[in-house]
Amino acid sequence: MKNKDLQKFYFMKKLIIRFCCTALIIGISLVMITPFLWMLSASMKTSADVLKLPIKWIPDYFYPDNYISVWNIGGKAKVDYHFGVAYLNSLKIAFINLFGSVLTSTLAGYAFAKIKFRGSNVIFLLYLAAMMIPTQVTLIPRFTLFNSLGMMGGHLPLILPGLVTITGTFLMRQYFMQIPNELKEASFIDGANEFQIWARIMVPVAKPGMASLAMLVFLWNWNNYLDALVFLSDWRQYTIPVALTNFVEESLTEYNLVMAASASALIPVFAVFLAGQRFFVKGLVAGAVKG
Repeated sequence: MKNKDLQKFYFMKKLIIRFCCTALIIGISLVMITPFLWMLSASMKTSADVLKLPIKWIPDYFYPDNYISVWNIGGKAKVDYHFGVAYLNSLKIAFINLFGSVLTSTLAGYAFAKIKFRGSNVIFLLYLAAMMIPTQVTLIPRFTLFNSLGMMGGHLPLILPGLVTITGTFLMRQYFMQIPNELKEASFIDGANEFQIWARIMVPVAKPGMASLAMLVFLWNWNNYLDALVFLSDWRQYTIPVALTNFVEESLTEYNLVMAASASALIPVFAVFLAGQRFFVKGLVAGAVKG
C-alpha cells in the first residue's frame, strides 16, 4: 500500500512539474509572439487606429491599401519606395550565397572530417580562431579591398565573402564526424574516389545538416544590414534592410505603413523555414543521437 501511495505521489509530482513547465513555455511564447501579432494587426489598420487604446487586435475593417502603398501596386502610392527592387536584390544575394556557402562548407567540412592530410588540425584551429573575429573588424579591410578592385556600388562585395562561411564549415565538419568511417571504407573498396564518396555517399546522408545551414545562411544574408549600408550607395542596388530603414525614416509617423513593410519583409523567412522545417529539426537533433 505504501509503495502504491509513493508511486502515486511521484506520478502527481511529475505531472505538476510538467504542467508548470508547459505553462511557463506557453507564457514565454505568448510574450515573444505578441509584438509580431501587433505588427500584423497594425499593418491592416488605418494610421489613426494603430495607436488607439485598448488595442483592438482584430480590426473592424481590414485596410489592405497599406500593402498597396508599400509595394506601389498600380502606381497608387504617394511615394515609390522601390520595395520590389530591394526585395529582388535581397533574394538574389541570399540565394546565391546560400548555394555557394552550402557547397563550399560541405566540401571543406568533409575534407576536415574524413580526409587526413598534413596540417589539417592546424588549419582547422585557424578556422576556429577566425570565428572569434567579429565581422565589424574586417569591414574596413574589405572596403579597401573591394574599392581597389573597382567592385564598389554593386552586389559583389556582399556576395563574394558570403560564398565561404567559417561557421558553416565548422557545422558541416561536426556533422560529417558523426557519419561512420565504414561507409567511406566500403566505398573505397568499391573503387570510388574522394569526390564520388562525397557526392554519392556523404551528401545524401548530410542533407539535414545542409538544410539547417542553408536556413541559417539565408537568414544571415537576408538580415545583413551593415554590409549593405557600407557597400551600396544606389537605390537600385539596395537590399531589404536598407530599403526598410529608409522607409521607416521617411514614414516615421505612419506606423501602419511601417508595419506593412515589416510584415512583407518576413514572408521569405517564413517560406524558407516552412520549406526546410523537417530537415532543420533533424539537423538540430542529429548531434544528440548516436547510431
